[in-house]
Amino acid sequence: MQLRNLFLPDHTRYEGVRPINIWGLRLFYALMAAFVATDAWATLLQHEGPWAPMTAITYCVWATYPTLAVLGLIHPLRMLPIMLFTIGYKTLWFVFVAYPLWATGSLAGSSAEPITNAFLGLPILILVVPWGYVWRAYVKVPRGASAGGVS
Repeated sequence: MQLRNLFLPDHTRYEGVRPINIWGLRLFYALMAAFVATDAWATLLQHEGPWAPMTAITYCVWATYPTLAVLGLIHPLRMLPIMLFTIGYKTLWFVFVAYPLWATGSLAGSSAEPITNAFLGLPILILVVPWGYVWRAYVKVPRGASAGGVS
């Protein structure tokens, strides 16, 4: 495979998505599994005593979605909803938590700072997602079909 082919749409294997996007997605799926899932599962398995409900649900979500991301290593386009979920919650974090703290000069040194720092790779993730494919596969309704899937 020539280097330039990484940047050309692949209609035979990846439904018109460029291989560079496929490999970028696989990288993020692997990072999720290696870091998010292992930390979350370790916390769940080693926790003792009763849980605070919101903390427990956070760790359950953080253990589930990156564990499912392992399937993205094999089927990167089928698992795109996990990437969209990740982009969604990290964007909401920046808008509703990090930005207000930053705007008031109180992000540095706060308990939100380490999470904000961990989420700084979000722009790279946004660049890796094949947005044309997302539009075609999840948003656009095929001609002749109704929005509910029933004619």
